[in-house]
Amino acid sequence: MALNGTLRPGLVQLRVLDFDKTLNFYKNILGLNEVCRIGEDRICLKGFDEFDHHSLTLRLADEAGLDFVAFKVASADELEKMKLAVEAFGYPVDTVAEGDQPGFGKRYGFTISTGHRFEIYSEVALAQKGPGIKNPDIWNEPPRGMRAQRMDHFLLYGPNIAEAERFCKEVFGMFVPEVCNTPDGNRLAAWITSSNKPHDLAFVEYPKPGKIHHLGFYLQDWADVGNAADWIALNRLKLDIGPTRHAITRGLSIYFWEPSGNRIEVYAGGYTAYPDNPQRVWDSSELGRGLFYYSGEVIPSFLEIVT
Repeated sequence: MALNGTLRPGLVQLRVLDFDKTLNFYKNILGLNEVCRIGEDRICLKGFDEFDHHSLTLRLADEAGLDFVAFKVASADELEKMKLAVEAFGYPVDTVAEGDQPGFGKRYGFTISTGHRFEIYSEVALAQKGPGIKNPDIWNEPPRGMRAQRMDHFLLYGPNIAEAERFCKEVFGMFVPEVCNTPDGNRLAAWITSSNKPHDLAFVEYPKPGKIHHLGFYLQDWADVGNAADWIALNRLKLDIGPTRHAITRGLSIYFWEPSGNRIEVYAGGYTAYPDNPQRVWDSSELGRGLFYYSGEVIPSFLEIVT
């Protein structure tokens, strides 16, 4: 449940290296549904439990990584107010015309301190094949593969995350349930949400701008995380870590790489976040236990590989 005018992260555009192995992964292994294509170089997809037109666009490129993340806001009036708030914060804003992404109204875009392009929008069409709304069954077609329900969150790497965190609070109206600090008190990582989820997005301080650590998709439960591990093994995908559990967010998780080299997390559970709860604070020396509660250790690939 959104607690302010920023409803949720609603659209991500990733760069991928091919449309054969990569699309097979997103459709048949992760379990997303293809919605439409934009020219020769973009394909739009969604989870089976998402109402909006699509939530993920794959763009064919020479290098994997992130083009932008977009957040849905509550109304057209809220969109215009937020545009002014972004400009007052100090970020120049451009306009993306309606129809650039099929089903989406106009979007406003800007670059934040970490080098990532953020966009905001309020209007998006409902998907033709969305969840039922009249005496609905739990799904209309049997979910495939890992049975990803929805695009859930993302972890972004870049410089000056303290400003990015402040922006999310002051402009987006989000709150920060959990943080990790260095010994000198500077912010190393922050988990940020606009809802009762433990995070809609997270930041880690990193010298290079505009990097993405992972894109996370939501599963139903721990059994589905185990099912995802089976699919990783069956398809010889490169495993990063898991199945495991986070102490931070309390999520049940597994991380791996899709064929183009973008890291994916499939995730279930997590605590319920409220803005009046005390903030959970981690020391950087305890980050291994916070990220991977069972082993208490961080493998180098998890911190070092980003796209």
